[in-house]
Amino acid sequence: MSAVSRLFSVIFCALVCLSSPFALAKSTNSAGTALPFGVLFQGREKFDLLVARAARENWSNLEMGERVATVGKALVGTPYKSFTLDIDDRIEGVSVNFTGLDCWTFFETSLAFARMIAEPRENWTPERLLHYVELDRYRDGKCTGAYLSRLHYLEDWAIDNESRGLVKDLTRSLGGSKVAHQASEMTHGWKQYRYLRSNRALLPGIERMEARITGLPMYCIPISRVKSASEKIRSGDIICIVSKDGGRNVATSHVGLALRDSGGKVHFMHASSPRNYGKVVVDDEIDRYLRRYKTDVGIMVVRPLPARTPFQ
Repeated sequence: MSAVSRLFSVIFCALVCLSSPFALAKSTNSAGTALPFGVLFQGREKFDLLVARAARENWSNLEMGERVATVGKALVGTPYKSFTLDIDDRIEGVSVNFTGLDCWTFFETSLAFARMIAEPRENWTPERLLHYVELDRYRDGKCTGAYLSRLHYLEDWAIDNESRGLVKDLTRSLGGSKVAHQASEMTHGWKQYRYLRSNRALLPGIERMEARITGLPMYCIPISRVKSASEKIRSGDIICIVSKDGGRNVATSHVGLALRDSGGKVHFMHASSPRNYGKVVVDDEIDRYLRRYKTDVGIMVVRPLPARTPFQ
């Protein structure tokens, strides 16, 4: 899969404001138009199976990173599905789909589920899972009902989530260097996005968002240092792939989870596009994975931390 095609798969998310994390029945936009819960939450049968397995195998007792990785492993084999969260032309909704995942929704769902099962068993519900998706996916953890309240780029996502104590960006401490980068995918490829095709008035706001992100500092562990850095990478760490964009700048293009095997080797677990496996897989060691693609230049490493809730 090329860096460009992986870049398309990274960014697709959808939005919703949660009126209550425990009593969500529908999502509305600013005009009060509602989406049914059945549209927002798909794959209930698989969710219930995961909940039962988590209870049976005591996943909640695992350390945070191991918990994320364990959920990720349980999702291996789930079909890859692009545009999973483009669920309507105009209404934005925080949604989860266990029947198909892209690279962003794979790591996001694994993380949200891991946070959810840290709570008392009675809170292991679809509504609470959506609460944690909202916490992770939106700027400041709040959906405002606006498309631009979503964190569309991984480099922006990492900064926002770190500012709220939800993750720790380890890239610099693991040997990362500052790189010139540019966020422009959504402006250049707006026709790929259902919401943008239906709401072209959003494009000026997208351009301003991308300009702001381009002005943020970005660090990357180059391929030459990834093998040594992997000695300090843990299972459940979020691995953001950084690729050349065709010029001197780079951009994030793909994302997945680290998984350390019994021999101590760190593998890349991700939702792989139909051009490759077409499903969630445990792939090669991360440094070997990167060398497959001429455009890949390195990685960002972001460690998930426990969410600050009344139950933790």
